[in-house]
Amino acid sequence: MSVPTPTDASIILTYRCPMRCRMCNIWQHPTDRNDEIKASDLRSLPRLKFINLTGGEPFVRDDIEEIVEECYRHTKRIVISTSGWYDSKVIELAKRFPDIGIRLSLEGMQAVNDELRGRSGGFEKGFNTLLTLRDMGVKDIGFGCTVSDANSEDMLQLYRLSRVLGLEFATAAYHNSFYFHKEDNMINDPDKVCADFYKLVQLQLKERRPKSWFRAYFNMGLINYVRGNRRLLPCEAGSVNFFIDPHGEVYPCNGMECRYWKASMGNIRSESFDALWSSAQAMRVREQVSRCPKNCWMVGTVSPVMHRHLYKPLRWVVKNKLRSVLNQDPSMACPR
Repeated sequence: MSVPTPTDASIILTYRCPMRCRMCNIWQHPTDRNDEIKASDLRSLPRLKFINLTGGEPFVRDDIEEIVEECYRHTKRIVISTSGWYDSKVIELAKRFPDIGIRLSLEGMQAVNDELRGRSGGFEKGFNTLLTLRDMGVKDIGFGCTVSDANSEDMLQLYRLSRVLGLEFATAAYHNSFYFHKEDNMINDPDKVCADFYKLVQLQLKERRPKSWFRAYFNMGLINYVRGNRRLLPCEAGSVNFFIDPHGEVYPCNGMECRYWKASMGNIRSESFDALWSSAQAMRVREQVSRCPKNCWMVGTVSPVMHRHLYKPLRWVVKNKLRSVLNQDPSMACPR
């Protein structure tokens, strides 16, 4: 069997975090800063299309600039997911790397966000950081929102705010994983959440940007996920993308749960990436991915598959953009 060529990577730099999010218990399981991967551990990474740096809170790292510098040797595009709590560090990094992407994790408007993320003043800090970055001329900036029945209405308000300000807008739905140290995340009112996601799909199809139309497809996939249906596209985690945890373990995705299965492809500290990626253990993990009982729909694993199987989302986009122009509702049916 041939060894696949990955295009996307997500690097979890730390499990340390100043937030106390309801949907994530990373902050209860912080990593020791002395044990976390360093920039030098990433030298054997292949050439990639995209790298996401995440946490925990990436900006808790004092060596974040060194890590970004190393990652730029392997890709042209880096996006950092952050709470914005360390606002001055975000701004200083953007001054040095003006092409960097920044996604502020906000769960709604001020009251809802600060309640769900467990820190008073979190919305204000994050929002002001985005405004500062925009005034600096940083282009690749926006919000990221994890949606449940506690904030689906605020998601729509946050989306409208992003359009007024000309910012990107990314979504996820409540889910469980080893990464979040959660097994009890649950959407209690799926009808409400799906209805609000459907409104978002309608709004995105009305936009002029093709990128937003494909995000509408992604959000239709989130509706499908919340309903408990089979995912719209095959999962190719561990083939087109991979995750690296703070200890250097390479996983196919961050959606695995120990109660189902969890397996590392190897450790980037103990062998080169090429050796790890082509190893027998990596092949076994890919086999397990093909039998995974979960139907996750998360941007880190869905986005590269959307690019790889472009004709499927494209068919839906063409059909439903036309329906939107004719003031018809989007079709719930998506080609598989």
